[in-house]
Amino acid sequence: MAVLVEGISVIVRARPLIEKYDGGWDAFLTDCPTDTLCADGQLVCTHFMDARDAKHFASLLTSKGLTHRADGEAVDFVIADQQEGLSAACEWAELGMAPAPGMETRRVVACRLAGSDNQKMMTPDSWSYEGSLSATFGNETTGTSTDHLEFLRHEDGADVYRDPDTGEEVVVDRSGDSPNSN
Repeated sequence: MAVLVEGISVIVRARPLIEKYDGGWDAFLTDCPTDTLCADGQLVCTHFMDARDAKHFASLLTSKGLTHRADGEAVDFVIADQQEGLSAACEWAELGMAPAPGMETRRVVACRLAGSDNQKMMTPDSWSYEGSLSATFGNETTGTSTDHLEFLRHEDGADVYRDPDTGEEVVVDRSGDSPNSN
């Protein structure tokens, strides 16, 4: 199987999560700051719109007993950017394109356990291709690309910026408090 990768995704191997995470699966579900969780039995993934939120979550995973990297290689979890790929060498994960569930003529980024031949992809419960980051690619801002934007406000769990080149507002969903707001 495989899990959908959108925005900035934190992908965790299921076995270490269950065996090493302080409090186990139930604690992980409580600690997960977004409603974008999906799992295929081998990998667990949650999506973020902002790299800072993904890095904060990665720090939490480490504090709860998982190992992010050793000798530059991902151990228990890895961060993947929808545009840039995996953030570290990772022998256990394969990233690629797959047909979008429910819209097989469209392709989305997916991650599966290395060597798996199952082609089924899991997505968050409320996910559909229409309106997703995969469908609106280029209209949403992920990662640190907000550097050139002018911060306007934080509202309804999102940071709102203005693109000085186009004058358009750009909305970036956040899983925590905005570091830009007071």
